[in-house]
Order: sequence, then C-alpha cells, then structure tokens
Amino acid sequence: MIVSSVSVPLVGLVGTGVLGNLDDAIYLAAVAVAAQVFGILFVGLNFLRMGTTGITAQAHGSLARNAGASTAIRESLGEAVIIAIALGALIILLQVPIRNAAFGVIGAEPEVTRYAYQYFDIRIWSAPATLFNFVALGWLLGMQNGRAPLAITLAINLTNVVLDLWFVLGLGLKVRGVAAGAVLAEFAGAAVATGLLVRELRRYPGSWAGTRLLDLQSYRALLKINGNLFIRTLALMFTFAFVTVQGARLGTVFLAANTLLMNFQWLTAYALDGIANAAEALVGKAVGARDKDGMLRAVRRTLVWSLGFAVLFSLVFWLAGPAIVRTLTSLPEVRATAVQYLPWLIVLPLISVWSFFYDGVYVGATLSREMRVVMTSTAFLVFLPVWFVTRDLGNHGLWLAFTAFMTLRGLGMHLWFNRLKDTLITPPTIPAASRLT
Repeated sequence: MIVSSVSVPLVGLVGTGVLGNLDDAIYLAAVAVAAQVFGILFVGLNFLRMGTTGITAQAHGSLARNAGASTAIRESLGEAVIIAIALGALIILLQVPIRNAAFGVIGAEPEVTRYAYQYFDIRIWSAPATLFNFVALGWLLGMQNGRAPLAITLAINLTNVVLDLWFVLGLGLKVRGVAAGAVLAEFAGAAVATGLLVRELRRYPGSWAGTRLLDLQSYRALLKINGNLFIRTLALMFTFAFVTVQGARLGTVFLAANTLLMNFQWLTAYALDGIANAAEALVGKAVGARDKDGMLRAVRRTLVWSLGFAVLFSLVFWLAGPAIVRTLTSLPEVRATAVQYLPWLIVLPLISVWSFFYDGVYVGATLSREMRVVMTSTAFLVFLPVWFVTRDLGNHGLWLAFTAFMTLRGLGMHLWFNRLKDTLITPPTIPAASRLT
C-alpha cells in the first residue's frame, strides 16, 4: 500500500517537471489551478473509497461468525459501483456550470485561466473511471488485498507518466497533453480493476441474489453513511483550494512555487496514507471480528511505522529539497521563491503524520461523524482565523495557517480516539455498519 500510494504524487512530480521545464511558468500555473478543481471534485467524492473500505473490512472480519457476510461483501461493492458511475455521469452533464463557477471563484490571471480551461475540458471525461477506481481500491483494500490496489494504481500512474512524456515532450501538446494522459490513464486503471474485482469475488463464493441493489432505501442509507465522509473531505479540499486561490492572487510566480512545494506535501501524504490504508483494513477487520486486542495492536504498529516514515521525509526534504526544486523547474524566479518557503515543507511531515495516521484508524473503525467534526472545526475555526490574523505576512502567513490546521487536526483526532478506543467493539446485536450513521 505504501508503494501504491506514493506512486500517485510521483506522477504529479513528473507532470510538474515536464511543465516546469517549458519556456513559461503559465503552463504549470494553469494545470495547478485546473488540477485543484479536480481535487475538489474527485477527492471530495473519495468517500466512495473510504466508506467502502470500512464497511467491507468489517464484513470480511465477520465472515467466520456471520453466514450473511458474503452477501454483505457483494452488496458493499455493487452499491458503491452504481453510485460511482451515476455521480461520474452527473459531473460530465454539469461540466459547464462546474467549470464556470470554479474558475470564477479562483480568479486567476486571464491567460492562466485560458490554459486551465483547456485542461478542464479534456480531464472532465475521466470522471466515471476515476470514481469507479475509488470504489475498486476501497473494496479490495477492505478485503485485505494490498496487491490488487497496487496493480491498479501502478497501471494508472505508469500509463500517465508515459503519456505525459509522449504527449508533452514528444507531440508538443503542453496542457492538453497532460489532461489527455490523465483521462486515458484512468480508463486503463478501470480496465485492470475490473479484472481484479472479478478474480477476488471468485475467492468468496456467493450469489448476487441476496443483495439489495434494486432497493432504493438501501442507497439512501449508504449515502447517509457516507455523508459525513463527504463533508469531511470537502472541508479538507477547501484548505488546499484556499492555498491555491491565495497563491494565484499573489501572482503567477507564487502560484507556481506553491504548486511545486505542494508536491512535497502530497508525496508525504500519499506515502503515509499507504500505512493509513493498512490501518483501515486491519482495524476494520478487528472491529468486524470484535477483537479489541487486535485493533489496539494494529493501531500501535501502524503508528510506529508512520512516525518512522515522517522523520525520513523531513530528513530528505532538508537535505535534498533545494536539489528537488531545481530538478522540477528551470525557471529562476520560481526556484528562488520555492526555496524561500521550503522550511515549511521540511517541518510538515512531523506535524501532518498524526492526522494521516488517524484517518486510517477512524475509517477502519467507521468513525465518520468524528472525522467530520474534527476536520470542519480545524478548517474553519483554525485555518481561516490563523490566515486572517497573519495575512499581512503574505505567503508565509498562508503556510503558517496550513501548518496550524494540520497540527490541531492531528491533536483533535488523537484526543478523541483515546476517549473512544474502549467503546469501539460493538455488541453482537448492533450491525457494524450502523456506527457510520
């Protein structure tokens, strides 16, 4: 799962490097703006992965004592796939109002917006495949299968890297090339995911007949369950979008530099999410099996690994950060600005590790309400007020607000989990999935 997760921001680094070495920062800035829009769209719907993982892992954990667990496993996949395809189609239908509203709010320079439109109009067609892949990754992870998600993620990301290099450097398509590569890569991943889902289902004999795929009431329940995760993720993406918007208002150079630096944060986040994903699967299985000792053991072990990787990333960014910046862009102004704000990214892995780790624990234990409360509270009661007070510091104030947000988010999740850990193993009379409501 670590290898799978870390391959995602590495693709972002390749795209950044390809565009950052063109003759103008405007291409990198345009993709940064457009990618942020898709971050809100797609990551905002990442509840399809997280909710599916928690429910599936708990159903898997109950296989030994629950005769209906095999049906529940199929139901968690089927319902999530149908919702993913429907939401993907809806995004395509609403693409024009989404595009106009999103770029109107961001307010980037006209030339940046023009190229961002090019990216958006192509990338939007990946929506159904992207959301389907979310479900596939979540379900396979919930089934305690780490190899299949790796295969899917590598199929997406390696395809994306090859196409980025070919379309941008070979064919000279620039922004359009990066967007087209992303679309084709998502559909390649969906094809791989379909084959792996079929193979995994064969390992657990059962029938679709007992599932409630035609029962609209069951879909309302699933949407209610995932509503907390949806709101939580929107609050998270608000903070990232806010950093992008404020960077755009400071100017193209600041926008490009912040985009480059945010790749450091994404690299850390995705690598640590690999461990958090393992925590989701292991904690969820232990909760489904009502194994309290197993749950606490999974929490302790994944925390140790998370802290170790966080220290490693801080050291790498401290020792090699300037060299990485020079590799990613040849533009002198962008380089100088990025190096000026690099110290924030050196410190952030040691701070953000706690929230990434507890995200995995909370998803596995299906504590979605608690995730929503912590995230929205720190986004709107910490991030925004700190930025407002320090906004005269410019870009330093922006990174200070982001650091404060990550600090209080991790602390809040740590304190709340310590209060709840003795009550997470529910009595046999209460369905595991009901904790999500």
